[in-house]
Amino acid sequence: MRLWALRGLRSRRDLTGFPRRIDLAPGMTPGRPLDGPAAAAAACPTGALQVEGSASRVALDRCVHCQRCRHGEHAMRWRADIAWSHGDGTPLPRAFHHSIHVRVLDAGDCGACLAELQQLPAPQYSLHRLGIFITPSPRDADVLLVVGPVTRAMRQPLLDTYAAMPAPKRVVAVGACAASGGVFGPSFACAGGVAEVLPVDRTVPGCPPPPLAVLEALLAVMGRSLPRDGEPAP
Repeated sequence: MRLWALRGLRSRRDLTGFPRRIDLAPGMTPGRPLDGPAAAAAACPTGALQVEGSASRVALDRCVHCQRCRHGEHAMRWRADIAWSHGDGTPLPRAFHHSIHVRVLDAGDCGACLAELQQLPAPQYSLHRLGIFITPSPRDADVLLVVGPVTRAMRQPLLDTYAAMPAPKRVVAVGACAASGGVFGPSFACAGGVAEVLPVDRTVPGCPPPPLAVLEALLAVMGRSLPRDGEPAP
């Protein structure tokens, strides 16, 4: 296994060029909708398209990538990129510019976002080459990465994990459910998005977001600026 990873790094045969270049090979990203005509909002089952005058504005935190708005008479354009994350939180101090430890917490995920995160250590993405390491202990973590809506059973474990992390620390919410509650909340069973419980520094929308979108968010938290590329897809 170790030799396979080393061979992949040396040959670059299976390693994406991200972040030196934005890799938009087929399958790297499902894309995301751009603002479009107001009539397109009728096709959205989650309220991610909000009508403002004669246009539909996209609330990506609620988009589940059903792609209904991509087809039909009032089809919207989609952008094929991975720069999805947003947030007002400040990056970690410069000491964390080249290396961080991440604690992943499942607050009620359906399995889709976790499946994407499991690809990050694979040779194709190799998050370790970027100085990003997964840790099982919150006491060693610099970043808390949360997937899924915050269910009632996981609310306290989420708070306990955050409290156990040393300062400075940052929170990244990954996926539509972590961003807004998605199709599951808020409800009697869950609080909704992570921001309802903890201060969130960076949000990665998507259902699920691709691995490169998660890496882009983690690098942003580290304070590493990236090229934001991508042309509108037909």
